[in-house]
Amino acid sequence: MNIDASATAQPGAHPIDREALRSLLRSAPKAELHIHIEGSLEPELIFKLAQRNGVALAYPSVEALRAAYAFTDLQSFLDIYYAGASVLLTEADFFDMAWAYFERAAADHVVHAELFFDPQTHTDRGVAIGVVINGLHRACQQAQAQLGISAGLILCFLRHLSEDAAITTLQAALPYRDQIIGVGLDSSERGHPPEKFARVFAQARALGLHAVAHAGEEGPPAYIESALDVLQVERIDHGVRCVESPALVARLAASRMPLTVCPLSNIKLCVYKTMADHQLPTLLAAGLCATINSDDPAYFGGYINHNFIATFDALPQLGVQEAWQLMRNSFEASFASDQAKAGWMAQLDEAFAAAR
Repeated sequence: MNIDASATAQPGAHPIDREALRSLLRSAPKAELHIHIEGSLEPELIFKLAQRNGVALAYPSVEALRAAYAFTDLQSFLDIYYAGASVLLTEADFFDMAWAYFERAAADHVVHAELFFDPQTHTDRGVAIGVVINGLHRACQQAQAQLGISAGLILCFLRHLSEDAAITTLQAALPYRDQIIGVGLDSSERGHPPEKFARVFAQARALGLHAVAHAGEEGPPAYIESALDVLQVERIDHGVRCVESPALVARLAASRMPLTVCPLSNIKLCVYKTMADHQLPTLLAAGLCATINSDDPAYFGGYINHNFIATFDALPQLGVQEAWQLMRNSFEASFASDQAKAGWMAQLDEAFAAAR
């Protein structure tokens, strides 16, 4: 069956106070669709894995490393992000990283998560792609069994590298095709338009893989358009700069093209100066299928519930209706089965009905 955006009853108009709203944001079921698993690697775990693997770090302590998380743009973040990933060497490392995320996700009432991972960050260091995928997949299986979290893996290509390198990565992942639900495109957006990766995305779609891409974070609205037209993606990651093109906003709204918005990330990387400047209310008012996600939570100041709370605290025009819509959008935009989506949406409606 197809999930219609208006298929279930919307929450009532009964107002609730802000603390009750915060409680609802924390406790209601939700999906996370924009989480870079390497970006969930907390400084404490970085030091633990460094010690386990005999990796020397450039920082003397956890506190010194965390103090370095002062980013001026996407590239300044990526530089330290890749340095942190250097401690990941074994299947156990990748499992431990993902499991730590799933435990936090469970506490935030995430019932479904689609994890981005960057194999080239690891294969370029000599780590076999099977080590990466098997460790992450085992954590996904355990999350389902022990935490009740449905999870999938999305293999991302690093856009600052060549398309030939991306094609090589896709081919290397073929033995693990059954452990991957899709492909994505991340890393430095400026100067690397989506059309640079037209061939590899065509190959991935031919394999039956879902397709998503980062666009419209630092890049212009034209990058969103080429991700749609050339890469034929099913979701736009970030996408907030679509507001600069009314025609694009209308197109995204008409097609219910999901945007995986990451509010704290947008502030940390200076896409917006303050959360009060964020355009999420504009996106929702225009009828876009926007969602809230954490992106790289270890680096950007919080996991998914932190993003919800910070966003709603700074934007008082967002209330119960918008909270319900954002969470419902997260299920609608996921790559889960229609049956699973319907079940989660029913749980969501129950949570909001109980809060009236």
